[in-house]
Amino acid sequence: MSSTVQEKDPFKEKRKIKAVQKMKEIMTAYYIEAKTPTQQTGKKIAWITSGGPVEPLIVMDVIPVYPENYGAMIGASKMGVDLCEKAEEMGYARDLCSYARADIASATINGGPIGGLPKPDMLICCNNICGTVMKWYEVQARYFNVPLFILDTPICHREYSKEIKAYVEQQILEYIRFLETVCGKPFDYDRMQEVGALSIRGQRLWQDILDTTLHKPAPMTCFDAFFFLALIVTLRGKQEVVDYYEMLLAEMKARIAAGIGMLPNEKYRLLWDNLPIWYKTRWLSEKFAAHDASLVADTYTSGWCSSLQYVDENNFLGSLAESYTRIFLNTGTDEMAKRIIEMADKYQVNGLVLHSNRSCKPYSLGQYDIQRIVQEQRGLPTLMIEADMVDERNFSESQIETRIDAFIEMLK
Repeated sequence: MSSTVQEKDPFKEKRKIKAVQKMKEIMTAYYIEAKTPTQQTGKKIAWITSGGPVEPLIVMDVIPVYPENYGAMIGASKMGVDLCEKAEEMGYARDLCSYARADIASATINGGPIGGLPKPDMLICCNNICGTVMKWYEVQARYFNVPLFILDTPICHREYSKEIKAYVEQQILEYIRFLETVCGKPFDYDRMQEVGALSIRGQRLWQDILDTTLHKPAPMTCFDAFFFLALIVTLRGKQEVVDYYEMLLAEMKARIAAGIGMLPNEKYRLLWDNLPIWYKTRWLSEKFAAHDASLVADTYTSGWCSSLQYVDENNFLGSLAESYTRIFLNTGTDEMAKRIIEMADKYQVNGLVLHSNRSCKPYSLGQYDIQRIVQEQRGLPTLMIEADMVDERNFSESQIETRIDAFIEMLK
């Protein structure tokens, strides 16, 4: 919070979320294991896209590693510009996704906050989040000389057809055969059901945690959710995710019971669209908090539980195709606008903040249409922030500060 807010809030220490430290410990242990040589762990490493089906990897005792997560760490550590510039020196365009640029450059020099990611034994690419990942992962597969599996999920502009269903289901079977070949052992279908049950449980807990912000004042904001999201992405399907989120949910409920909001005086409730601006999350959090504005929900973190309705608990593997195809980013603009309006109604927000992300075309392309639809159907004030998730060269602090101030005036 800003110094102004701190002076008004003698209970700042009380507002800190205690579960933060445990989260850091879990993620540290995860990266230590991932960076331990395979000869010691006996486990293979797979780089996988954030929207890819990770549960089959867990079944095969493969450690999943996420270059996009590492890109977020690079951004939060303010190391993005140097790595992006390194990629540009290698011949990659500045308009390319900054996650991709940071990762491609990092691999060549073991750069970033943990000295680079562990060398992969395989790459798993699912294009349900964007098309860039396919070329990005092809580049890395050639660099590391390892096998690559691409799972192609057609965009569901308005509906999930029987043709899409058959097409993706066939690829899920090919994915399993790929893993059996690379790992040199058969796929355990009984364990798949167990891992699936843990995945579903983790996703439901994550949704419950996000829904604690329905309470006024909200016990956390989307800036906190950006941090706590890491587990449902990296270790989805593991018991430790369930255990941690049960603890976090209990803390959120305790905060609600004690009347502890993340903001001392929650006056405005806002919805965030698109990825975080990782190198400016604290600054943005403090800026909105200084105006008593709480970002209580976002389309990004909810993406890891939004397809729960398509999961079959009794046939988790059989429902993988639909649940991984029908995610927020793999739908058309009209469907995205519909989802945002549903969230605006659900969380009773006063306005919408859209991050027009230079790096993420699929997430940003239809935002001006979404902005118009939301304004027409709900009359909500909206704020468009032009920036980038990792590359600080695309962020103008003075310009964005002026826009936030003007936006808050619209809310009054």
